[in-house]
Amino acid sequence: MNCEVAQEIIVLAVYGELPDDRAHQLEQHLTQCERCRQEMEAVAGLQKAMSVLPVIEPSPSLVARTRLRLDEALDTMPHGGFLIRRWQSFQRGFGRMASAPVMAAFLLLIGLGAGGWAGYRAGAHQATAQLVAATPAAPASIPVMADLDAAQIAGVSSITLEPNTENVEVRFSRVVPETAFGTLDDPQIRQLLLLGARNHDDSTVHMDSVDLLAQECRNGHQCAGGPIRNALMVALRYDKNAKVRSKALDGLEPYVAIDTRVRDAVLEALLKDPDPEVRTQAIALLAPVEADSSVQDVLQTVASQDQNPHIRNVSRQFLEQVSQIQ
Repeated sequence: MNCEVAQEIIVLAVYGELPDDRAHQLEQHLTQCERCRQEMEAVAGLQKAMSVLPVIEPSPSLVARTRLRLDEALDTMPHGGFLIRRWQSFQRGFGRMASAPVMAAFLLLIGLGAGGWAGYRAGAHQATAQLVAATPAAPASIPVMADLDAAQIAGVSSITLEPNTENVEVRFSRVVPETAFGTLDDPQIRQLLLLGARNHDDSTVHMDSVDLLAQECRNGHQCAGGPIRNALMVALRYDKNAKVRSKALDGLEPYVAIDTRVRDAVLEALLKDPDPEVRTQAIALLAPVEADSSVQDVLQTVASQDQNPHIRNVSRQFLEQVSQIQ
C-alpha cells in the first residue's frame, strides 16, 4: 500500500468502516510511514473531539404529535365508501325526481337506509381507533439478532458473561441504549464484541471485548482467518494497555503454528513490546515453532542484544532447550 491509498482510507479506518483486510494492510503501512501515522493520529483526534459534542435527539412527543395530526387529517377526508357514493348520487338526482311522489318516497327510504348503515360503519371504525389508541404500548424487548444493523449502532456500553455458560449480554446504543442477548458463537454477538474492542473511550468495555474474543479463539470457535483474529493482532500491536495485549496473545496462541501472520505478530511483540511480561509470554508462545529459522534468529538477537536481563536469560534458556532437542 502506498501513501496515496493510505491517505484515502485513513478516515474510514478511524470510523471503523474499513474492511478487516484493508485495515491490516493500512496497519502494516503505518508501521513504516511516519507521515501517514501522523495523519492517522490527527484524524483520530478530530473524531474524538467531535464525539464529545452533544447529540441532538428527537423530542419524545414527536411520534405522538405526528399520529395526532395524521388522525385529524384522516377525519377531514371525505368518506369514499360505495353506499355513501350511492347516497350522494341519489341526492343529486332527487331534485329532478321531485315531481314523481312515489319514486321520491322510494328513493328517500333507500337513502335513509344507506345513511344509517354508513353511520354505523363510521361509528364502529371510530370506536376501534379509540380502543387501539387507549391500549398501552408493549414493553420494549431484547431485539432479535437478525434485526441488528451495524450502521445504526453508536457503541457498546457494557458486556456481561452469564456464569458457567457461553451466553453474553451486550448493551449497545443506537439512538437510545439497547440490549442484545446470545451465545458467544452468535454472529451478531461477535459483531458487537468487535465494536466493543474498538471502543477505546471505555476501557472496561474494550478489555472485556478483547478478553471474550480471545476466549473464542483459544477455545477454537471459528476464529480461523476471520475478523476476530485480525482484531486480536491489532490489539497486540497497537493497544496501549499491557493487560489487553496479554489477553490478545492468549487468544492468538492456538494459531502461532499454523498462521505466519500470527507468528510474525508474536515475534514483533517479542522484539518491541515495552512490557517484559508480555515479551516473556510471547517467548512461551513460540514453543510450537521453535525449529523455525526466523524464530531462532529473533531469539538469538534478543538473547545477545536485549537490554532486559530477564528477557535475555529466558531467550537463552529457550534456545538451549531447542538445541538439546535437536
